[in-house]
Amino acid sequence: MNLINGLHFRNLRGDIYGGITAGVVALPLALAMGVASGAGPIAGMYGAIFVGFFAALFGGTPAQVSGPTGPMTVVMAAIFTQYTAMFPDDPARGAALAFTVVMLGGLFQILFGFLKIGKFIELVPHPVVSGFMSGIGVIIILLQLPPLLGYPTQAGPLASAEVLPLALDHIVFDAVILGAISLAIVLFLPKKIGRLVPSPLVALIVGTLVYMLFLRSGNASILGQIPTGLPEPRMPTFEFTLLPMMLQSALTLAALGAIDSLLTSLVADNITRTYHKSDRELIGQGIGNTIAGFFGGLPGAGATMRTVVNVKSGGQTPLSGALHSVVLLAIALGAGSLASNIPNAVLAGILIKVGIDIIDWDYLKHLRHAPKAGVTMMLVVLVMTVFVDLIIAVATGMVMASMVFMKRHTDLQLQSIKTIREVDEDTPLSPEEAEIFRAAQGRILLVHLGGPMSFGAAKGMARLLAQFDEYDSLILELTDMPQIDFTASRALFDMVTDAKSMGREVFLVGTRKPVQDMLTKQGIIAEVPTGHRVEKRLAALQEALRLLRAKQA
Repeated sequence: MNLINGLHFRNLRGDIYGGITAGVVALPLALAMGVASGAGPIAGMYGAIFVGFFAALFGGTPAQVSGPTGPMTVVMAAIFTQYTAMFPDDPARGAALAFTVVMLGGLFQILFGFLKIGKFIELVPHPVVSGFMSGIGVIIILLQLPPLLGYPTQAGPLASAEVLPLALDHIVFDAVILGAISLAIVLFLPKKIGRLVPSPLVALIVGTLVYMLFLRSGNASILGQIPTGLPEPRMPTFEFTLLPMMLQSALTLAALGAIDSLLTSLVADNITRTYHKSDRELIGQGIGNTIAGFFGGLPGAGATMRTVVNVKSGGQTPLSGALHSVVLLAIALGAGSLASNIPNAVLAGILIKVGIDIIDWDYLKHLRHAPKAGVTMMLVVLVMTVFVDLIIAVATGMVMASMVFMKRHTDLQLQSIKTIREVDEDTPLSPEEAEIFRAAQGRILLVHLGGPMSFGAAKGMARLLAQFDEYDSLILELTDMPQIDFTASRALFDMVTDAKSMGREVFLVGTRKPVQDMLTKQGIIAEVPTGHRVEKRLAALQEALRLLRAKQA
């Protein structure tokens, strides 16, 4: 296995241009997400540097650019607030615990990769992903509305919504002007200009210049002094009484980062016409997040916008993703004094656009025509993401999706069950078989079980048989059944024993080996006489008719 997936030097010019362009795009987003997380703008920069560099080198999607994303920042903000609030007299202690959670989350992602869990994450249905991402978008917008009005950032979406009336009563007009300029640029910048200079960077520069030239004496808050230079390592810090909570927080980060990254990998596949390696991508993301936490950086994941910009600019290999991090590192080492004058309202405007882009507008536009079950899942996940918990929302969505899938699968299984007691034009019988049914005059019941039978169809099987009462022989044809699970086999056992208790003859036709093994284990085979276990349906019908005539004689 190559150490660096997809590495070659045949596209060096494209990778250099793609990496530099992605780095320029990542700069304002990294600063904004650092502020939004509560850990500070430099934490966003360090997260983009370390996650971007190591995920590019060790991941499984060559053209992907990684760094702090909207969903990961929302979760990190909650984690950072949670742990710093536990130690109001020593916030550094809470911050150390929060970054330890980031390291643990990275280690969990590495474990996910080695356990080959990546392929299962790809099974998350689109309505669940849509509701989750739209919920994240709503959270980001709610969190940025107070700073857009000049009010301090709140700890969560509900808190932000609650303080909006107060923020409106204490509007800082300078902040509103700067936020409006920033938001207008990222929303309406002409595409021709956007191709040359990314709209977030234009908003950052223009908003900061407007502040410095015209509004510096006002009340709009700015980032302030930002540390420069290389970050100092942070050793993991543990509070054993908080360890279960820390592990839960780390699993939340790991699961969200895995979903976020692999969704972006699918986007990269579509653009580049390639195929990513999902488990390797999880390992690369895990390495990046572990190292980011070690140096006080935000957790990250595959970033869709930065990845698309990279590919459109010519980036194709891990060199571009790694170079994007080197560009950010150079800026972090020398541009702290320049970034200190960036207004918070400008970053809020940029992040509101991020939130708008994350919302799945395409799905929302087609709600009227989408299946009702999918719409219900999407809306439940969206509401729970905003108002309850991210992971609980996804878990609830998956449970709902599983139930819908089982219902559809069960309906298909039950549709494959055919019962024959009378002969008509649509009955799939040979002439000889049809003659036997006519001679039996409804006293033989044939039940054809087609396809695999699972626990979902068990009750339906029993309910179907309960509709018939006037017959002397029950023929269970299993020729087209490749497998059967425990619950369905118990339902079959009840069908056999109930028929026998009423003095009816029972026949088994064409049991395949996997099915026969399960029926043997459950004692069903032992309930059916040897002569009544046959390979062909005609043989069972002939014997059933013989027994019927003998009984009537």
